[in-house]
Amino acid sequence: MAFERELCFCPRVFLRVQTKIEKMVDLTQIMDDEVFMAFASYATIILSKMMLMSATTAFYRMTRKVFANPEDCVTFGKGENAKKYLRTDDRVERVRRAHLNDLENIVPFLGIGLLYSLSGPDLSTAILHFRLFVGARIYHTISYLTPLPQPNRGLSFFIGYGVTLSMAYRLLKNKLYL
Repeated sequence: MAFERELCFCPRVFLRVQTKIEKMVDLTQIMDDEVFMAFASYATIILSKMMLMSATTAFYRMTRKVFANPEDCVTFGKGENAKKYLRTDDRVERVRRAHLNDLENIVPFLGIGLLYSLSGPDLSTAILHFRLFVGARIYHTISYLTPLPQPNRGLSFFIGYGVTLSMAYRLLKNKLYL
Protein backbone atom coordinates (compact mmCIF):
# COMPACT_ATOMS: atom_id res chain seq x y z
CA MET A 1 0.00 0.00 0.00
CA ALA A 2 2.76 2.46 0.92
CA PHE A 3 4.52 1.72 -2.35
CA GLU A 4 1.36 2.44 -4.34
CA ARG A 5 0.83 5.70 -2.44
CA GLU A 6 4.42 6.71 -3.11
CA LEU A 7 3.98 6.01 -6.81
CA CYS A 8 0.79 8.05 -6.95
CA PHE A 9 2.26 11.08 -5.24
CA CYS A 10 5.77 11.02 -6.69
CA PRO A 11 6.08 10.56 -10.45
CA ARG A 12 9.91 10.65 -10.25
CA VAL A 13 9.89 7.50 -8.11
CA PHE A 14 7.61 5.81 -10.63
CA LEU A 15 9.97 6.74 -13.47
CA ARG A 16 12.96 5.43 -11.52
CA VAL A 17 11.20 2.10 -10.88
CA GLN A 18 10.14 1.91 -14.53
CA THR A 19 13.74 2.58 -15.69
CA LYS A 20 15.08 -0.16 -13.40
CA ILE A 21 12.54 -2.62 -14.79
CA GLU A 22 13.50 -1.68 -18.35
CA LYS A 23 17.18 -2.26 -17.51
CA MET A 24 16.31 -5.68 -16.11
CA VAL A 25 14.57 -6.53 -19.37
CA ASP A 26 17.71 -5.46 -21.25
CA LEU A 27 19.78 -7.89 -19.17
CA THR A 28 17.57 -10.77 -20.26
CA GLN A 29 18.29 -9.82 -23.86
CA ILE A 30 22.00 -10.56 -23.38
CA MET A 31 21.30 -14.16 -24.26
CA ASP A 32 20.27 -12.96 -27.74
CA ASP A 33 23.60 -11.18 -28.27
CA GLU A 34 25.80 -13.18 -30.66
CA VAL A 35 29.08 -11.87 -29.24
CA PHE A 36 28.09 -12.76 -25.68
CA MET A 37 26.97 -16.24 -26.75
CA ALA A 38 30.27 -16.73 -28.62
CA PHE A 39 32.13 -15.70 -25.46
CA ALA A 40 30.00 -18.08 -23.39
CA SER A 41 30.78 -20.91 -25.81
CA TYR A 42 34.54 -20.37 -25.79
CA ALA A 43 34.57 -19.74 -22.03
CA THR A 44 32.83 -23.10 -21.57
CA ILE A 45 35.44 -24.82 -23.75
CA ILE A 46 38.39 -23.29 -21.91
CA LEU A 47 36.90 -23.90 -18.45
CA SER A 48 36.21 -27.52 -19.38
CA LYS A 49 39.84 -27.86 -20.50
CA MET A 50 40.98 -26.39 -17.20
CA MET A 51 38.77 -28.83 -15.28
CA LEU A 52 40.26 -31.66 -17.32
CA MET A 53 43.69 -30.61 -16.09
CA SER A 54 42.58 -31.30 -12.50
CA ALA A 55 41.46 -34.79 -13.46
CA THR A 56 44.69 -35.32 -15.40
CA THR A 57 46.75 -34.35 -12.35
CA ALA A 58 44.79 -36.83 -10.21
CA PHE A 59 45.22 -39.53 -12.87
CA TYR A 60 48.99 -39.04 -13.00
CA ARG A 61 49.22 -39.03 -9.21
CA MET A 62 47.29 -42.30 -8.93
CA THR A 63 48.98 -44.17 -11.79
CA ARG A 64 52.48 -43.08 -10.75
CA LYS A 65 51.71 -43.42 -7.02
CA VAL A 66 53.04 -39.94 -6.29
CA PHE A 67 51.35 -37.89 -3.60
CA ALA A 68 51.88 -34.58 -1.86
CA ASN A 69 50.02 -35.37 1.39
CA PRO A 70 50.50 -38.32 3.78
CA GLU A 71 46.78 -39.00 4.05
CA ASP A 72 46.63 -39.59 0.29
CA CYS A 73 49.12 -42.46 0.57
CA VAL A 74 47.06 -44.72 2.85
CA THR A 75 45.56 -46.58 -0.11
CA PHE A 76 49.02 -47.89 -1.02
CA GLY A 77 50.58 -48.45 2.38
CA LYS A 78 50.64 -47.67 6.10
CA GLY A 79 53.25 -46.06 8.32
CA GLU A 80 56.78 -46.10 6.96
CA ASN A 81 55.66 -47.97 3.84
CA ALA A 82 53.37 -45.05 2.90
CA LYS A 83 56.21 -42.50 3.12
CA LYS A 84 57.80 -43.77 -0.07
CA TYR A 85 54.80 -42.39 -1.99
CA LEU A 86 55.42 -38.86 -0.68
CA ARG A 87 57.60 -37.67 -3.50
CA THR A 88 57.64 -35.63 -6.66
CA ASP A 89 57.52 -36.88 -10.23
CA ASP A 90 58.39 -34.94 -13.39
CA ARG A 91 55.19 -35.93 -15.25
CA VAL A 92 52.93 -35.03 -12.32
CA GLU A 93 54.74 -31.73 -11.89
CA ARG A 94 54.38 -30.89 -15.58
CA VAL A 95 50.61 -31.41 -15.46
CA ARG A 96 50.38 -29.46 -12.21
CA ARG A 97 52.41 -26.54 -13.59
CA ALA A 98 50.35 -26.47 -16.79
CA HIS A 99 47.21 -26.32 -14.65
CA LEU A 100 48.62 -23.49 -12.54
CA ASN A 101 49.53 -21.61 -15.72
CA ASP A 102 45.94 -22.06 -16.90
CA LEU A 103 44.68 -20.53 -13.67
CA GLU A 104 46.98 -17.53 -14.09
CA ASN A 105 45.84 -16.87 -17.66
CA ILE A 106 42.26 -18.09 -17.99
CA VAL A 107 40.89 -16.11 -15.04
CA PRO A 108 41.96 -12.72 -16.52
CA PHE A 109 40.64 -13.81 -19.93
CA LEU A 110 37.24 -14.61 -18.40
CA GLY A 111 36.93 -11.24 -16.65
CA ILE A 112 38.22 -9.08 -19.47
CA GLY A 113 36.49 -11.22 -22.11
CA LEU A 114 33.15 -10.84 -20.34
CA LEU A 115 33.45 -7.06 -20.20
CA TYR A 116 34.71 -6.98 -23.78
CA SER A 117 31.82 -9.12 -25.04
CA LEU A 118 29.31 -6.84 -23.32
CA SER A 119 30.86 -3.72 -24.85
CA GLY A 120 29.41 -4.37 -28.29
CA PRO A 121 32.48 -5.34 -30.35
CA ASP A 122 32.32 -6.53 -33.93
CA LEU A 123 31.31 -10.22 -34.01
CA SER A 124 34.12 -11.39 -36.30
CA THR A 125 36.78 -9.52 -34.28
CA ALA A 126 35.45 -10.90 -31.00
CA ILE A 127 35.34 -14.47 -32.32
CA LEU A 128 38.90 -14.09 -33.60
CA HIS A 129 40.00 -13.03 -30.09
CA PHE A 130 38.16 -15.92 -28.44
CA ARG A 131 39.41 -18.55 -30.91
CA LEU A 132 43.01 -17.37 -30.72
CA PHE A 133 42.97 -17.48 -26.93
CA VAL A 134 41.38 -20.94 -26.70
CA GLY A 135 43.64 -22.34 -29.42
CA ALA A 136 46.73 -20.86 -27.77
CA ARG A 137 45.82 -22.31 -24.37
CA ILE A 138 45.14 -25.77 -25.79
CA TYR A 139 48.42 -25.68 -27.70
CA HIS A 140 50.19 -24.43 -24.55
CA THR A 141 48.96 -27.49 -22.66
CA ILE A 142 49.97 -29.84 -25.48
CA SER A 143 53.42 -28.28 -25.70
CA TYR A 144 53.82 -28.42 -21.91
CA LEU A 145 52.79 -32.06 -21.51
CA THR A 146 54.43 -33.56 -24.61
CA PRO A 147 57.00 -31.67 -24.02
CA LEU A 148 57.65 -29.81 -27.24
CA PRO A 149 60.86 -27.80 -27.53
CA GLN A 150 60.80 -24.08 -26.92
CA PRO A 151 59.65 -21.66 -28.29
CA ASN A 152 56.38 -23.64 -28.69
CA ARG A 153 55.14 -23.14 -25.16
CA GLY A 154 56.43 -19.58 -24.95
CA LEU A 155 54.78 -18.54 -28.21
CA SER A 156 51.45 -20.05 -27.23
CA PHE A 157 51.63 -18.28 -23.87
CA PHE A 158 52.36 -14.90 -25.48
CA ILE A 159 49.59 -15.33 -28.07
CA GLY A 160 47.01 -15.98 -25.33
CA TYR A 161 48.38 -13.17 -23.18
CA GLY A 162 48.40 -10.80 -26.16
CA VAL A 163 44.77 -11.62 -26.95
CA THR A 164 43.73 -10.72 -23.42
CA LEU A 165 45.74 -7.50 -23.58
CA SER A 166 44.16 -6.68 -26.95
CA MET A 167 40.66 -7.05 -25.54
CA ALA A 168 41.60 -4.94 -22.51
CA TYR A 169 43.08 -2.23 -24.74
CA ARG A 170 40.01 -2.12 -27.00
CA LEU A 171 37.73 -1.99 -23.98
CA LEU A 172 39.67 0.83 -22.30
CA LYS A 173 40.11 2.76 -25.54
CA ASN A 174 36.55 2.60 -26.79
CA LYS A 175 34.10 1.98 -23.97
CA LEU A 176 35.31 2.97 -20.54
CA TYR A 177 35.40 6.38 -18.97
CA LEU A 178 38.69 7.08 -17.25
